[in-house]
Amino acid sequence: MQGYWRKNVTIMVVLLAIWAFVGLGCGVLFAKTLNQWHLGGFPLGFWFAQQGSIIVFILLILIYAILLNRLDNEYSGDAGKEELTATTESAGGTEETEE
Repeated sequence: MQGYWRKNVTIMVVLLAIWAFVGLGCGVLFAKTLNQWHLGGFPLGFWFAQQGSIIVFILLILIYAILLNRLDNEYSGDAGKEELTATTESAGGTEETEE
């Protein structure tokens, strides 16, 4: 179970770092540099501050949901086997179960 949470926290940290970079970095810190380019008639720094960080945040939520579904599927089989083994041992049986 520790492996599951370690991967979960790693995914969250990476996605939050991306969000912080886009929201704070592109929208505030690098705005003057990004304003050299235009997107839809607006300076790119302004666009990131007003729209880009919100769009990236929504995309990161989608990515998080997809990655966590994969992680849940990866670890759900292991947890089921552990529970089955614990139940069999606590019942006093030592026979193997077939899947």
